Parts: sequence; C-alpha cells; structure tokens
Amino acid sequence: MGNKNVFKQIWDYRMMIKGLIHRDLRGRYKGSVLGFFWTFLNPLLQLVVYTILFGILLKSNIPDFYLYLFIGLIPWIFMSTCVSGGSGCILEQKSLVTKVRFPREVIPISYATTAFINMLFTFIVIFAVLGVQMTINSWSYGYPVNPNGEAFNFLPILSLPLVFLIEYMLGLGMTFLCSTITVYLRDMQHILGIVTMLWCYCTPIMYSLESILGPEQYQKYYPVFLYANPMTSIIEAYHNILYTGTWPNFLNLCVGLGYAVVFLVVGFLVFEKGKRRFAEEM
Repeated sequence: MGNKNVFKQIWDYRMMIKGLIHRDLRGRYKGSVLGFFWTFLNPLLQLVVYTILFGILLKSNIPDFYLYLFIGLIPWIFMSTCVSGGSGCILEQKSLVTKVRFPREVIPISYATTAFINMLFTFIVIFAVLGVQMTINSWSYGYPVNPNGEAFNFLPILSLPLVFLIEYMLGLGMTFLCSTITVYLRDMQHILGIVTMLWCYCTPIMYSLESILGPEQYQKYYPVFLYANPMTSIIEAYHNILYTGTWPNFLNLCVGLGYAVVFLVVGFLVFEKGKRRFAEEM
C-alpha cells in the first residue's frame, strides 16, 4: 500500500471514511435524553449566553444582534471544533492507528467532515430564524428587509456553497496540521483551547469591525484584520449573504480561499511527514 498514490489510497478507503462519519454522527450523543437534538441545542445555548453578554449587558448597537451573532457563531463553532477538537482525533483513534493498516488521512478527513455536516444541519436553524425575521420585517415594510431597513436580496444565497467550500478546506487543513502536532506535543490540545478563544474574540462574530473602529479607522485598518485573520473574510461573507442580503466581496473571498489552500496544503504535507511515526509516538 505504501507505493500507491496517497490520493488513490484515500479514495479506496472512502467507505471507511463514510463509516466513521456515520458512526460519529450517530454516536456523538448516544445515551443522552435529547440525542441528536443537541446538534441544534448547543449553538442555541451559546447564542443565548453571548446575546445576554453582548446584546444586553454590553449593549451592542448592531440591529437584530442575535441574528448577526448566530450567523457568525455557527461557522465559528465548526472551525473551533476542527482546531481544538480535531487536534486530538489521531490520539483518540490510538487502537486503529497502532493495530490496523489503512491510510491515516482517513481519520482527520472523517473528523472534519463530521463537524462540517453538523454545521450544515445547524444552518437549518439559521434559515428558520432568518425566515421568521424576514416575515416580521415584511409586516412593517411590506417586503423583506435586512436589519438595517434595506431591501433584502435573496440571490446572494447562491454563493453560500462557495463560502462553505472555502471554510471546509480551511477546517480540514487545520485538522491535518493540529492533529499531527498534537501526536508529538500533547500539550498542544490545551494550548489550542486558549488559542481558539483568543482567535474567536479577534474575529468579527460578536461585533462588526466598522462599529468598533468607526468609518474612517475602518477604511484604514480593515486590511489588517482581513489579512491577519483567516476567518475574517469567511465570517464577513456569511454576514453579507445572510444578514444584509448582499453579495460577498470577491477580493475578500480570494483572501479566504488563499488561506484555505495554504493551510490545506501545508497541513496535508505536515501530516504526510508526521504519520510515519504515529504508532511509535503512541
């Protein structure tokens, strides 16, 4: 198997990937009373906490703040899962890695894909909430409007699959990279928990960059946030599409795509080099 092309190996073991995804989706909340409903309940509870903190106690000036927050929070949960949770996906499959012969890439791919599918399920709730909000706004204006009182354009939703793809590539690359490093440096799981928390607050999820910087400073410093944070362009795209009903900025998306490609390639190459000694390190 070592002489075969690695991508062909992954394709040959696609049923194993499918099986791991199916097992994780069914077993994630096995034994709990609410079961799969926790897929929707977890982000909803986080939404309540953040809404109370930033929407009520800290008085955010963003119209329909809960909607703005929810649209950014769901994609962030996926990325956080890939980074902090995905870092331990190889260690958690120790028995498979040390005893079974199969392409190790199967594990991070199945982990990231499971997290991505969970995100897509939760987007059902986003669309439901968005539909309710559009209906309420229509009573006042006579037609669907965004929280800023502007006509809501539904066509940009057609660009949503592209944003999904970019974020999935970034999440998979992060899973490859973090899971490899953690095999050799076990403290990385704890470090990444702090890193993802800091990363979250540096990403415009609970605030808009324009509201905290002001119009003039926004024009000046926005490129810093855009180029320094791989998630800025992605979260901004979700807000454009689902919050304001506008098309995402193409150049900003190119930045996100560039980050996604770089992390996917680097993460994959690091994984390929590191996987040779996984069994020994465990």
